[in-house]
Amino acid sequence: MKNLQRDSIDFGTTRIPQLFRGMFYPTLLSMVFMSLLTVADGIFVGQGVGSDALAAINIVAPLFLLTTGLSLMFGVGVSVVASIHLSKGNIKAANINITQALEVASVVMGIIVLLIWLFKEGFLRLLGCSDSLMPLAMAYMLPLLPGCIMMVAETVGSFIIRLDASPVYASLVGIIPGALNIFLDWLFVFPMQMGIKGSSLATTICCALGTAMVMGYIIFRSKTLHLYALKLTRTSLYLTLRNTGYMIRSGFSSLLGELAMAFTMLTGNYVIIRDLGEDGVAAFSVACYLYPIVFMVNNAVVQSAQPIISFNYGAGNKERVSEAKRVSIRTSLLCGVIAFLVLALGAHPLVGMFLDRDSIPYAIATSGLPLFAGAAVFFSLNIALIGYYQAIEKSTRATVFMMLRGLVILVPAFIFLPMLLRTPGFWLAVPLTELLTFLLILLI
Repeated sequence: MKNLQRDSIDFGTTRIPQLFRGMFYPTLLSMVFMSLLTVADGIFVGQGVGSDALAAINIVAPLFLLTTGLSLMFGVGVSVVASIHLSKGNIKAANINITQALEVASVVMGIIVLLIWLFKEGFLRLLGCSDSLMPLAMAYMLPLLPGCIMMVAETVGSFIIRLDASPVYASLVGIIPGALNIFLDWLFVFPMQMGIKGSSLATTICCALGTAMVMGYIIFRSKTLHLYALKLTRTSLYLTLRNTGYMIRSGFSSLLGELAMAFTMLTGNYVIIRDLGEDGVAAFSVACYLYPIVFMVNNAVVQSAQPIISFNYGAGNKERVSEAKRVSIRTSLLCGVIAFLVLALGAHPLVGMFLDRDSIPYAIATSGLPLFAGAAVFFSLNIALIGYYQAIEKSTRATVFMMLRGLVILVPAFIFLPMLLRTPGFWLAVPLTELLTFLLILLI
């Protein structure tokens, strides 16, 4: 285990609470700053360009979530698989896994980006974009496309760095680009008057910086995990496909988690624009900006616990696995309660960061956000439990639970609750979905 010790971390012997804290605090900072990539866009665009531009970003947001979901699928997948190899001392297999994850994930995202660029208008129509929002949505999406590829490499690389027992450096991969993004958003939107296009360009530049930091670490600083020269033989390609399938199975529910938020936005946009128009979409976009922060915080819990659980699961240390699970669930519950209180009690100042206080979208959002906040506690618990099943290779169970909260329950809730409760039904669809999913997890 000596060659796995970076930042004074040893997955196999360090006390679980101490080990979890050592992973969690840097990861939390990283996740918060990564979420600022989208929140900063919303604040500067909402104040500097207007509510229509904010609605246009919300239309494009599912692309960002798809990118993050693909990144998390490969990141979680390689972390689970490589952790188990490392627990058994098979460093070569772990190195092959991380190389395959980085290469395959980047190629897959590159293909997706190419298809979106070729069919860009049809893609935006699919996301529910109206004629009036099309120019703004197009101006935001096109500069973002190269950044999506780099975001995949950045996120997968952060998992690899964390697995190399360097959570502090992994956190810097999120913090430094996040801080730069805030500055560039201000610079491009206000002094340079580049509008919504400037905000998108700022995100792409920051993703490029994050990718450079990841590759710099893996090539020059990593002591345990290194890139492995993959062969182009038939046997090598077969093994790559086999290992990729294994990683996808292990991390697929993480993709579904991001797609769940994308479905939330997509379904919400379709339903709300039909009943409340662009003002309703602009109001709902505030919740869609804030909710990923709640996800990122809880994702920090899952990402911190996952290598601990997977490593000790592979080593057969059942007591350490159980203790790590308890610590992660308690932390998620605390995070969920705090998120609920912040969203419910701070609706007016939070919405005021995005929208003009005298506007119609502001009134809609401030009345709905306290209702939407009810999702936070059950969402936090659901993510922690699903992450635990991922870490111990029960990927089918994790996928089923994520499907429940991301599609099976969510879409009917968005369709029928507004019929019963009118406008409050839009805001209560997600809380009801998370509550029912949590109850089903307890039952199953």
